[in-house]
Amino acid sequence: MTASGSAARSTYAFSVRWLIDGMNVIGTRPDAWWRDRHGAMVRLVTMLEGWAASSGEEVTVVFERPPSPPIRSTVIEVAHAPRARRDSADDEIVRRLAADREPGSVRVVTSDLWLADRVHASGATVEPSARFRILIEDH
Repeated sequence: MTASGSAARSTYAFSVRWLIDGMNVIGTRPDAWWRDRHGAMVRLVTMLEGWAASSGEEVTVVFERPPSPPIRSTVIEVAHAPRARRDSADDEIVRRLAADREPGSVRVVTSDLWLADRVHASGATVEPSARFRILIEDH
C-alpha cells in the first residue's frame, strides 16, 4: 500500500525500496549497449524514472563508476561505487544494505549469484534482472 492507502501499481502488496545493479539490468538485453555504455545508462535511468513515477516506488540505481557526463534525476537516486573496479557496484550495494536500518524492506535487482547470496544474508530480497527489466518496460 502507498501512503495514500492505494495499492502501488507494481506487483507487490507493500512498498519496497529498490536497489538496482544498473549494469546487470542493462546486460539483460544484447542490444549492443557496450558500444554506447553511457547511452545505455541514460536509457535505463529514463525507464526507471517512468516506472518509479507511475508506481510510487523508491528507486536507487547503482553503477560501478560515475557516469560521464553525469546522469541526474529528480525522480530516482543515481549512485555509483566510490572506486570503479570489477564488481564495485555489487560491493556498494552490499555496503548500503549493511548500513540500512531495515534491509528487509529493500529489494535488490540483480542476477549475480554472489550478490544475491549476500543480499539474502542481509535480510533483503532479490528480484532477477531480466524479470525486472520486463516490469519496467511494461509499466
